[in-house]
Amino acid sequence: MSDLRAELTEILDEAEWEWLIPHVQRDAVILVTLELDLVDVGVAIASDNIPSVEQWIDKQLIAKPTIVQVGEWNGDRSKRFNTLIVQPYVLAQEIAAT
Repeated sequence: MSDLRAELTEILDEAEWEWLIPHVQRDAVILVTLELDLVDVGVAIASDNIPSVEQWIDKQLIAKPTIVQVGEWNGDRSKRFNTLIVQPYVLAQEIAAT
């Protein structure tokens, strides 16, 4: 498990909204709220930790982007996200504007 965490931490990256659009179009982006650690979510998904994932979904801490969110981000294509690829998904966490 620690190897998985190390591997996911290493591939954690930052992406502009523009780069995520093709993944949204194929329904592969999962948004992760700032309350959760992106690597923790990646580890849970990669290791099929169904109870944790279900709990996060129930609490709306992870979800697919809404049409409203996509519309907002289309208006600011330079919007940035922390991202983590856990096949077949792209986990994305919005970076707050400074």
